[in-house]
Parts: sequence; C-alpha cells; structure tokens
Amino acid sequence: MSLDLDTLNQQLKDLSPVEIVRWATGLGKTVIATTSFAPNAAAMLNVIVEADNTIPVVWVDSGYNVPDTYRVAEVIMDKLQPNMQIYIPQWTAERRNAIMGGIPHPDDDPEVHEEFTRQVKLEPFQKALDDLQPEVWVSGIRREETEFRKSLDILSIDNRGILKVAPFFYWSEEQVQDYMDNNELPSCRHYFDPTKVEDGRECGLHTSA
Repeated sequence: MSLDLDTLNQQLKDLSPVEIVRWATGLGKTVIATTSFAPNAAAMLNVIVEADNTIPVVWVDSGYNVPDTYRVAEVIMDKLQPNMQIYIPQWTAERRNAIMGGIPHPDDDPEVHEEFTRQVKLEPFQKALDDLQPEVWVSGIRREETEFRKSLDILSIDNRGILKVAPFFYWSEEQVQDYMDNNELPSCRHYFDPTKVEDGRECGLHTSA
C-alpha cells in the first residue's frame, strides 16, 4: 500500500475519530478493528459502529479477564451491536494454570512471559489475521499510553504491510472520558491484562510486527 503517511497524518490530525475511520473505510481495503474491553473501550467501539457497523471487531479473549470486564463486555456488545469476532487460545486458562502454573511476571522470567504472551494473545490474533486477511487495522491506541506508542502516529504501517489506524491517537484520557460520559457508554472498573501485568507495558499485538 503506497501512501504518503507524513502528509496524511497531518491531514487526519484535525479530523474526528469517526471521520478518520470513515477515511479508512473509504480506501476500499479490507478493514478490521480490535478491542480488549479495557476501560473506555466502548469509545472506540462506538466510533466503529457509527462509522461502519459491518467492520469486524476482533477480541482476543485470553481467558484471564476479571469478572467485571466480562460483564461490561456483554453490556457493551448488547448496547452497540458491533460485528464481533472473538478468538481464544488453544488452551483454557484453567488448563494452562494446572499444567504450566499461573501468570508469569515479565521481570521474573522474560522468556517464559514472552511464550505466555505468544500463546494467549499473539497466536489467536494471528488466527484472526489469517481468517480475515485485513489490509487496514483500526485500534484504540493513544500516544500518551506507552513510550513505544509515542513513536507512532494516527497512521503507521507494520512489517506485514498492514495499515494501522489509531483514530484516538492524540486524544487525552480526559477527552476520552468526556466522550464516554457524553455518549453514556459503560466502562469496566476492574481490568487486568496478563500480557502487560503493569500499566505502561505493551501487550505484544502492536510490537510483534
């Protein structure tokens, strides 16, 4: 995909998230979106549904989400009716815990945690990519979230050649929260990503290619 990313990023910076997603769908390429149902995930899903409710939304459910996340995810899916495509690891969380132990901490054994991330997050996501064959990937990442994300922009292209689109990239946490409140969108109060363990870490999806 040949695009002048520098010019386009400058142009898109002044558009709303919905307008950015509509721009992406206007490329005539195969588009997917992703969600983790983290706090404020409904903002991205609301934008996706408003822009084009046929866009497949991939959720890699690791099996390790806390009950509040699952409950709120069901409320969001019922309220917004996104085109959900749910992918899960080959092993359930209970089976993995019994055979391999609990969630490894990245600081204790980075290689073990990397393998854990591959099995519960990257393998299911690769299955989604194989099934859906996207050329454009819309996600809710924002610049202020991690050091790695500060190196990106609204548009970027990964090593697979997929155009990554981040419609909320320059929004602050306060702006997202205001959007959530104004649109009366539900959000979980308790959330845990076993592939991150701590705030400010990457889950692997955005750094694996």
